Amino acid sequence: MLNLLILYGLIWTGFHLGAGYVAQRLPGRLFADFPLVSREYGWEDSGRLYERLGIRWWKDHLPEAGGFLRGGFPKRHLQSGDPGYLGQFALETCRAECSHWLTWSLALTFFVWNPWQIGVVMLIYGAASNLPCILVQRYNRIRLRRVARTLARRAQRDDAALPAHALPRQGERQRA
Repeated sequence: MLNLLILYGLIWTGFHLGAGYVAQRLPGRLFADFPLVSREYGWEDSGRLYERLGIRWWKDHLPEAGGFLRGGFPKRHLQSGDPGYLGQFALETCRAECSHWLTWSLALTFFVWNPWQIGVVMLIYGAASNLPCILVQRYNRIRLRRVARTLARRAQRDDAALPAHALPRQGERQRA
């Protein structure tokens, strides 16, 4: 029995690493066209659903392996408020979510070489180990996109042309 548990643990580790490796190498444009991971749905209620699930209290206790593989993108902390960085971060949450969906789907392989009861247990384990990570990626992406929209509106407002009456006249000193 212990041998089987060790084997299943090694298989799941391989699934997680393999799915992360595959997702990391997929082109970013693929995620923009894949609605499951790129679209925000009405039932998410602009992220409030996740807040009702208490995600703010437990999300930081989950492992974060974005920087584990070479070329990965660490997502534990926001490093910048730059719009380009925020866009890349949001894209990487799509990539991470895709990786977790792929890992969870690999649980179906247990049905091929195990009794169906083991397959069911592995599906439940796959849900328990991947669904919280999927929820965190979706929650963070909604928040990142909200911040990016706010920054874009602010930049547009600040760069907007002032009305003629608000500009100083030629030769007139501007008040500080």
